[in-house]
Amino acid sequence: MVLTSIPDGLKPHDDPNNPFVLFETLPRTMPETLPDLIERINSSNPNQKISCVIVDLSCGWVFDIVEMMGVEPVIFTPASIATFSMVLHIPKLVEQGDLDTNGSLKKVDLISLSDDIPAWRKDELPWSFSKDLNTQKILFEISKSCKSANTTKLVLCNSCYELEPAACDSRPNFLPIGPLNLCAKSCSGNFQPEDASCIRWLDVKPDGSVIYVSFGSLAVICQQQLDELALGLELSGRAFLWVVRRDLANGSRVVFPDGLLERVSKFGKIVEWAPQNNVLSHPAVGCFLSHCGWNSTLEGVSKGIPYLCWPYFTDQTHNESYICDKWEIGLRINCDENGLRLRDEIKKKIDMLFCNDKVKKNAFKLKEMCAESISEGGSSYKNMGTFIDYLWNCGK
Repeated sequence: MVLTSIPDGLKPHDDPNNPFVLFETLPRTMPETLPDLIERINSSNPNQKISCVIVDLSCGWVFDIVEMMGVEPVIFTPASIATFSMVLHIPKLVEQGDLDTNGSLKKVDLISLSDDIPAWRKDELPWSFSKDLNTQKILFEISKSCKSANTTKLVLCNSCYELEPAACDSRPNFLPIGPLNLCAKSCSGNFQPEDASCIRWLDVKPDGSVIYVSFGSLAVICQQQLDELALGLELSGRAFLWVVRRDLANGSRVVFPDGLLERVSKFGKIVEWAPQNNVLSHPAVGCFLSHCGWNSTLEGVSKGIPYLCWPYFTDQTHNESYICDKWEIGLRINCDENGLRLRDEIKKKIDMLFCNDKVKKNAFKLKEMCAESISEGGSSYKNMGTFIDYLWNCGK
């Protein structure tokens, strides 16, 4: 495999740390640079020309580019199939008057696609998390642009049929081939250096005793909320492994409550980044306090780990609904009237989860289900074979 890059179109005044600015710049640069890249690759390998391009769901405008070059486009969705299915319903929802042209709910309180798929409330729509109306508009327009999935022959999904049967059945071209983290010996969704010492730290902890806390690579919380989380973990008295990025405190340097690091030194470990897939595979981990990003959700589900849910943005609140309401493998950590998750609520939910045998049993069942899906004869195993056959035919 060879990695290559193309210009991102960022200007000097653009914030490179803003993940959404690329949604505005890439559509300006890729129509010129992508065809040139494909032509150069084809010229250097005349017997192995590109016949298929896998496109992220947020870059549906790439379809027009590759189709003009005689290349078959295939969509890959890193989000849940349910979220993608809802996004594809946007034109119909706007036509019905359920959504206005800015993506706000109008005549209904909920968007429901099926009795077997958790519904979306107003504040759970993937584009509605931001208070910045321009960001909301950008995300809603990106969501509407995913209509190209209606014409592509295949939509590859990082999920398995058993996790989302109703969502999988909602479109004939959905092809779940995951959980992909189970298909690789090692995988990471981030390029940050991992602190391997946390595995050695886990090695001496009793099975199922450790709370693993991570909010992924993008989520941030205010300093007051960080203090409440730190003190809640301390109050629990349970061993915890906490991933604290340098920018976790709303992009600022993290400051812990006075004396906390000394007080928790015997049972807590804090790192800047962890090898998450390996951590979740470790028998010492008994709980995942997570932002509920879909990758993290699948990594925990496929390892049989119960959840404490702390969603941040986009699709994460709906993933929380899957975890707590549909699959029943986790608990919500609720906010107070000011939007803060307080230390007593955090401790309460930690205690409740570690005593909940039903959640643990459900989590183990999902682990077995995911393992079967990628095993020979399983649903995702067969679907991957379908995709390989499709690639073979594209190249003819």
